[in-house]
Amino acid sequence: MTTKNIGSTLKQIPFGIWMLGFVSMLMDISSEMVHSLLPLFMVGTLGASALVVGLIEGLAESTALIVKVFSGALSDYLGKRKGLALFGYALGALTKPLFAVANTTGIVLTARLLDRVGKGVRGAPRDALVADIAPPHLRGAAFGLRQSLDTVGAFLGPLLAVGLMLLWANDFRKVFWVAVIPGLLAVALLLFGVREPVQHQNGKRTNPIRRENLTRLSARYWWVVGIGAVFTLARFSEAFLVLRAQQSGIPVAFVPLVMVAMNLIYAASAYPFGKLSDRMSHTKLLALGLVVLVAADLILAASDHWAVVLSGVVLWGVHMGITQGLLATMVADTAPADLRGTAYGVFNLMSGIAMLIASVLAGLLWDRFGASSTFYTGAVFCMVALIGLAKYGSGAIHDCATSPSK
Repeated sequence: MTTKNIGSTLKQIPFGIWMLGFVSMLMDISSEMVHSLLPLFMVGTLGASALVVGLIEGLAESTALIVKVFSGALSDYLGKRKGLALFGYALGALTKPLFAVANTTGIVLTARLLDRVGKGVRGAPRDALVADIAPPHLRGAAFGLRQSLDTVGAFLGPLLAVGLMLLWANDFRKVFWVAVIPGLLAVALLLFGVREPVQHQNGKRTNPIRRENLTRLSARYWWVVGIGAVFTLARFSEAFLVLRAQQSGIPVAFVPLVMVAMNLIYAASAYPFGKLSDRMSHTKLLALGLVVLVAADLILAASDHWAVVLSGVVLWGVHMGITQGLLATMVADTAPADLRGTAYGVFNLMSGIAMLIASVLAGLLWDRFGASSTFYTGAVFCMVALIGLAKYGSGAIHDCATSPSK
């Protein structure tokens, strides 16, 4: 793919997609300023164990994914996406002060759950809004662009956290207060910068999660749901990347740089791989993403030396760039247009359950057998997914890239 082709495609992407990308970027700056420090805050300041960190992260992330079921279905029923997305972004911004005042893991859990409810409310309507705005032939590129901008925020956030930690002598709470500002800017940009396309409702509105509607979701769609859940089992919470970096012995203020590195690679790779997904087999791209994640897990398991950890984190970021926008595109391509919100919701429900299981298991293994066992187990789940993809993938997916849903 040439630079000229990439530039030409970017010019064709609608303005609303760009604005949604910048909204995601600002909110990710806010969230990652907190999340890149939160495992260290819980372990170092509040005295939490790795199992508690895994439980809190698993509950929080799975809550976000499960809530998407209801927000996605509601957005389909209403035929409106923006209002729900706006509420979700506002809730995410307004929960940040709770982290700043937290003095127990219970308050951290409450803040994380409320923050992730906000993410869950906005996630499926926002993804459905991207699919609504983007022309079908540019859908992969649109999801890739939004993901790239989102991930720019995900590395700027930890970078800001590092700078403020150095400036304020490792004062976690001051950094958490500053995180409120970009969150509020994201809400303002969504409110004034994004215009929702008119949805033409044909006939009487019905509950999108009624049986007759769910039966319209094809076998291809359910395959995407299944493979997405297995991916999530193999890729537990990124809090464990932060804890692994801490074991390398670098100063606490610099630990969030591990998330900067991962998200920089993620941001750089998401759009090119999203564009590539419009032109090549989704099955092959998924397999490539799994192979890269296996390599990342094995490297992270091998040693806690900072150079080794950094290498594993970089590969983790490449895996995210390959797979995350691709899975979102595959959901859009295999679901009816009027059920896209519901389709994203169900997809995220299954991924949420898998995330809870994966993060609790990761924390348990970490406490009982050490960090290496956590990453070796992730590699095993990757191999299971690869075997399933090799055996059933091509027939189930039918290369969605060549036959998008209208």
